[in-house]
Amino acid sequence: MSSYRCEVCDYVYNEADGDPREGFPAGTAWADIPDDWPCPDCGVREKIDFEKIGQ
Repeated sequence: MSSYRCEVCDYVYNEADGDPREGFPAGTAWADIPDDWPCPDCGVREKIDFEKIGQ
């Protein structure tokens, strides 16, 4: 599973952990996150602006 980082605030979405507060349970693949989903910490970026990190 991979992780994706917001380039503005360094929030990291990890597919293995998901983000329950955003409604994404553990194991939710990045491909299953809506394209218009903004960063939950800074709110200014869309999914396309996240950088893949790790595997």
